[in-house]
Amino acid sequence: MPEQLSPAPRLLRRQQLEERVALSCSAIYARLDRNSPYFDPAFPRPIKLGNGKRPPVAWVESEVDAYIAARIEASRQAA
Repeated sequence: MPEQLSPAPRLLRRQQLEERVALSCSAIYARLDRNSPYFDPAFPRPIKLGNGKRPPVAWVESEVDAYIAARIEASRQAA
């Protein structure tokens, strides 16, 4: 019997992430910057898709979905 492969994680590029979390590019990177007053340690971290000084990056869709769900839950509990 052939071995079943699990589906590869879906990756989101930055523009897709912007649409998904309703934040601008600068707001996304502010949440990732430890020196920013908007730093959010729970915000999903990007993964590097290459090498070099500024490799392309993407975010794992399931991690983004989990972050959004957590933000919704926190918002509902605060209300």
